[in-house]
Amino acid sequence: MAVTGVGAAASTSTVSRKTIAEDFDTFLTLLTTQLKNQNPLDPLDTDQFTQQLVQFTGVEQQLKTNDYLAAMMLSAQGAGNSQAVSYVGKIVTASGSKSELVDGRAAWTFAVAKPANVTISVRDEAGNVVFRKQGSVAQGESVFVWDGVGDDGRKKPDGSYSITVEGRDEEGSLVEVLTEMTGQVTGVDFTGSEPVLIVGNARVNLSGVLSVRAASAGGA
Repeated sequence: MAVTGVGAAASTSTVSRKTIAEDFDTFLTLLTTQLKNQNPLDPLDTDQFTQQLVQFTGVEQQLKTNDYLAAMMLSAQGAGNSQAVSYVGKIVTASGSKSELVDGRAAWTFAVAKPANVTISVRDEAGNVVFRKQGSVAQGESVFVWDGVGDDGRKKPDGSYSITVEGRDEEGSLVEVLTEMTGQVTGVDFTGSEPVLIVGNARVNLSGVLSVRAASAGGA
């Protein structure tokens, strides 16, 4: 006499742990009944019983493992969301070329691998160059601060601006420039797979944040 149907019931991924436990009790009850009423001339195949029991136990363990992994993912996501929320009101520096002009001040951080002569172009949201400046910088990080006054001598409205930086060494060869952005976090977007910080009109992935400081340390 063979036991059937139990393995099929446990193999579906939508069965809850409560249902698994109930099915396991039913399995044991059915097994006990079979042992009591088995035909002495055709006893229960112990190998088949062992295989079904191992299969059932494996499914139960897999469901528990899935529950643990889901709990760990939720915990990690919650920690990431809490971290992102803690940035609201702080000044962050992140990879990117955008920054916010607020009260006549916008700041960018960029880095060069060696001393270079640089040409910095500030562009508005439409891509138009509104300010250009040339100068020389040492190896490493430099901070460019713009007062919001364009090449035409007019003060530009607050908003999102971007920069492009071209660097050349003494021989005139191009030098790689890594551009960053600095601004105050005003909100967080959780709709994607990763929290996104809202810095004015710019959006910065949490993983792109390079540094964070209190707004009282000097403003955006």
